[in-house]
Amino acid sequence: MWMRMKAHRWAYTLSILVTLSVGILIGTVVSYGVKGKEEQKSEATPLTLPSPQQMSNAFSQIAKQLEPSVVNINTESTIKNVHRRRGGGQDDEDGGGMDDFFNHFFGGPGGQAGPGDGAIRERSLGSGVIVDSKGFIVTNRHVVEKADRIRVRFEDDPPGVQHDAKVIGTDRETDLAVIKVDLDRALPAAKMGNSDSMQVGDWVLAVGSPFGLSETVTAGIVSAKGRDIVPGRQFQTFIQTDAAINPGNSGGPLVNMNGEVIGINTAILSETNAYAGVGFALPSKTVVEVYNQLTGPEHKVTRGSIGITFDAVENPAIARVYGSGSGIPISSVVAGSPADQAGLKVGDTITNVDGKKVSKGTELVADIASRKPGSKVTLGFLRNGKSQETSVTIADRAKLFAARLGEEQDNEDDSTPKPSKFGVTVRKVTPEMADRLDMPAGKGVIVQDVKPGSFAEDVNLARGDIILEVNKQPVNSEEEFAKIESSLKSGQDVVFLVRQRGSSAQDGTIFDAGTLP
Repeated sequence: MWMRMKAHRWAYTLSILVTLSVGILIGTVVSYGVKGKEEQKSEATPLTLPSPQQMSNAFSQIAKQLEPSVVNINTESTIKNVHRRRGGGQDDEDGGGMDDFFNHFFGGPGGQAGPGDGAIRERSLGSGVIVDSKGFIVTNRHVVEKADRIRVRFEDDPPGVQHDAKVIGTDRETDLAVIKVDLDRALPAAKMGNSDSMQVGDWVLAVGSPFGLSETVTAGIVSAKGRDIVPGRQFQTFIQTDAAINPGNSGGPLVNMNGEVIGINTAILSETNAYAGVGFALPSKTVVEVYNQLTGPEHKVTRGSIGITFDAVENPAIARVYGSGSGIPISSVVAGSPADQAGLKVGDTITNVDGKKVSKGTELVADIASRKPGSKVTLGFLRNGKSQETSVTIADRAKLFAARLGEEQDNEDDSTPKPSKFGVTVRKVTPEMADRLDMPAGKGVIVQDVKPGSFAEDVNLARGDIILEVNKQPVNSEEEFAKIESSLKSGQDVVFLVRQRGSSAQDGTIFDAGTLP
């Protein structure tokens, strides 16, 4: 009995030991399985970020270098009965106005006007670039034109802080302007580069304030060089780029990969007034030439002229008919001009200037424009197939073409007609103008200037308009216009029969009318 109980106790103990052993074994297997899974997870290689120095930072370095030199320009203007009007270029030595062109491409001055006449409105119009640490800034003329107040904001200015600027000089021909801010500290000036060194395909950056968003940088390439986008504008050949340029970029710099300014962003080609992949910058070579004259003692750009016009687009047929071969056929000669006095005639073909061959109109204009008024030049030309020479005295282009369509003379002399009580200055339509406008010679007077806030502005007369009649009476000279004007009194109705600037003969005429105050 005792032996049986002992055997049973032993079996029970053995059973417990076996159970524990199996449990330990199972636990070990489970533990190993878990441990195996943990080891399998840790086999994944952690991700790492590359060092920023390994990435291209050429653009960012240029942006950091240039942004302090690029400014945002705001203006305030007194607006009264704003009514933008027509216009366009022309194919001749003189060329046409740029106002309507830039209004088309940039949508005209922006901003909001207050209610009623004489309201003051602030407009964030564009950009500029500091080119001299003394505070001289280059921008576009259309950015600061007619502004009563110009204010500049620098990159490091606190919100709301702006600095008053004054206009040093403007150039209508190239749409460039120089303004200046007077501060007691040196400003970060950008470095000018040579636009002639740029090639199609080179990388460029555009810096400015599109839509008022300052410190904006866009990248692209030089798409084309020597681009003429306004017919007849011989002083404006542009660098074309696909770097994004929008309203507000106007006046800002186009820079190369050395951080040098090689152009001033001026216009875009777009049907929506927004970026469409085609922008234009005035080359730095032109910018420097204009800047140096605007900052000179006279604060104006003086260009030479001989007083001829020619076809802006080369036409082989003209060369064949006139037997010119290679040269610039003269299409008209301004009466009394140096060319007229030197005996040049329509149909003559200019072939050389002081013995240097010229084959394109742009070459001729560039050479003559660079010469000082009063200096002499020898022109070689063909007449009826025979070579001849003549000496021509260079004239001041601004004075020679002061009466051209839409042209305004920056420095008027004592002989310049004064605005009438209508507030308008007129000149007789010359035979050359009449021919080009396809209208009878000796008819009408051309509006040369309209005084801001005047009766003429109220009835929407604009520079370049041709006034044919006043109150049914024909006006074909300044004297006739003045006589009719003097006979009218305050409170009388005045109706102008007008052929609008830029309109063709087929477009007809309109009435501009009002009651004389």
